[in-house]
Amino acid sequence: MFASLENSPSIVHMYNLNYLNLSSNKLHGTVPIPLTSTLEAFLDYSNNSFSSIMPDFGRYLPNNTIYLDLSRNKLSGHIPRSICTQQDLEILDLSYNNFSGVVPSCLMQGISRLNMLKLRENHFNGMLPENIGEGCMLETIDLNTNRIEGKIPKSLSNCQGLQLLDVGNNQIVGSFPSWLGVFPHLRVLVLRSNQLNGTIRDIKGDHTINNYFASLQILDLASNNFSGNLPKGWFKELKAMMENVSDEGQVLGHGANSSSGFYQDTVTITFKGFDLSFTKILSTFKAIDLSNNSFDGPVPESIGRLVSLRGLNMSYNNFTGQIPYQYGNLSQLESMDLSRNQITGNTTGVTHAYFSGMVESFIQQLVWKNTARQPVLNFFRQFI
Repeated sequence: MFASLENSPSIVHMYNLNYLNLSSNKLHGTVPIPLTSTLEAFLDYSNNSFSSIMPDFGRYLPNNTIYLDLSRNKLSGHIPRSICTQQDLEILDLSYNNFSGVVPSCLMQGISRLNMLKLRENHFNGMLPENIGEGCMLETIDLNTNRIEGKIPKSLSNCQGLQLLDVGNNQIVGSFPSWLGVFPHLRVLVLRSNQLNGTIRDIKGDHTINNYFASLQILDLASNNFSGNLPKGWFKELKAMMENVSDEGQVLGHGANSSSGFYQDTVTITFKGFDLSFTKILSTFKAIDLSNNSFDGPVPESIGRLVSLRGLNMSYNNFTGQIPYQYGNLSQLESMDLSRNQITGNTTGVTHAYFSGMVESFIQQLVWKNTARQPVLNFFRQFI
């Protein structure tokens, strides 16, 4: 590993350079900036110990910078607003540093081509910009683990291409932002560990809403102050979780262009009782976490229609009644936590249906792989 750059120059003359990757070393001091005249610039300084950047850092960057990764360093202070002069920037990752202050509004509505903004695990505070304009190109917004306050701005609805929104572990207030359901491509929504409250609105009978959260595959509302019954019709809108697909799926992420390759989305959720960081999110991974709230009433039977769910956590609420037999349809489920509720009755029908689904799924896999003979299939089907 490299530990230093000779004389630690802030500006390095490399006129033909378009790809600079200094990641995963032990470099420290001021982040060096290449002076280049190429058509595009890809800059990766991640996983080092850089502690400072030049004043007006953005003005010294190559005008054609499309990818800038400064994550996992020791940078602090406010983000220089000059970063917004980089109109070709598509991917910006400043995660895991010590940046503070408010999130510059120009990052969310001033850079015309920016589609990935990752500011995870810093010390940003204040409210999010309210004036996000039309033409927003953002597809990923990751602000997890900061000190952001206030409500999620409704002007975010101008980012119609949004696929991942993670504002978990902040101080967001207000009710559930049901208006986010209109995003046609939203796959990951993480609102956990905030101060959100109120009930989840039932959209049944509202003919003005079509394809409500239709693409959603990960929903994390854990550790808020939500209450009331979960409406039956709400889960019937989650069409992506109803798709029973057998392929491995696609990786969520962004391809800036030929030189930068593919940059994967990441997310951290509680799965099988552990906080797991998924550095690769497959389109086939589906999970819902509603734990540690004050939801009450019967356990929604409509969740049983979400046949591609891998994880379901509804623990630490006030749900009552029995576990619906429809949950036996969740044949791909790997983890289900309903602990610390007021659930009664027995689970005979559920466990039998669930086991039957697992056996039939296994049989179908054997048929699909063309490895099973009829006597083997008949043997397993006797348990259904």
